[in-house]
Amino acid sequence: MSRAFSFLILLLMVAACSKREMAESDASAAAESSADAGVAIMAEAASDSAPAAAPRKSVEAPAMQAPGVDPSQMASDVSTQIDPQRRFIRTAQARFQVVDVYGTALVIEDEVVAQGGFVVDNQIASQVQRVLSRPLGQGKRLELTEYTLQGELTVRVPSERTQAFLRAVAAQMAFLDRRSFSARDAQFDLLRQQLARQRAQDEQQELGEAVQAGGKLGDKTDAIQSRSAARASRDEALIAQKEFEDRVAFSTITLSLSQDPQVRKAERVDVDAVFRDNGPGFFNRLRDALAIGWRGGLEVVVALAALWPLWFCVLALWLGWRRWRRKPAVG
Repeated sequence: MSRAFSFLILLLMVAACSKREMAESDASAAAESSADAGVAIMAEAASDSAPAAAPRKSVEAPAMQAPGVDPSQMASDVSTQIDPQRRFIRTAQARFQVVDVYGTALVIEDEVVAQGGFVVDNQIASQVQRVLSRPLGQGKRLELTEYTLQGELTVRVPSERTQAFLRAVAAQMAFLDRRSFSARDAQFDLLRQQLARQRAQDEQQELGEAVQAGGKLGDKTDAIQSRSAARASRDEALIAQKEFEDRVAFSTITLSLSQDPQVRKAERVDVDAVFRDNGPGFFNRLRDALAIGWRGGLEVVVALAALWPLWFCVLALWLGWRRWRRKPAVG
């Protein structure tokens, strides 16, 4: 009886343990399934949000401009426009910085010749900003001079080569300060020149006919003088027309160059130190000082002697004052 009861209790305990293990296994399975579901939900959310976040771009900081000038910065439609009905007088100006003014000026001159043009003016000058110096001893001074070089070039190149020339010059620029282009329509100026020339020719022809027609000597003289003036007007009109055609055929370009300040180091003679080192010694200077003092004292005595009337008046006043003091009082 007791063995049966013990066996029954053992069976109940085994059954309880098996139920607990089954419950635990079911809970772990549920947790794993919920975790898998959460991962799936997060993946789906990420896939849904990915297309929306794709169009966003990161904002980059502006890049620093590198040294040099892009040839496209020297391009302009003004220098290339062509119209068969018009005649353009082209001009251009550019102000820029370079590494070496002298070297760049030579390169520009070579480029002008290569483009079929010529140099009108070339000026290079240095401007001193400040000068510092200090003594080095032995009659020498160290001098430091800060200066800047500036150049001014005026060139003429064929109008159709203006763009190519400016782009070639851009390779020599370290920094472009300013540039400008101009294309002035000069067709009316050309018409004015042609009409002036025609008037001069007609006037010369009419005066020639008047001289051949005869008349008084005075009238012929006046006609000859007028004919000479008409020839001069004709020549001036012809020259003006040639100048106009030259300005149309060749553009005028003005280039201003500058570079960073430079420092020139040089040793100079210290003139003050040289005079001081080669001056008289102590005893010589003392003797000269005593002589100067003696001469100054003599000059003072002479000046006082020149005022003898003043001293005489002072002496008379002093004697009168003493006599007045010695006089007994009445009373």
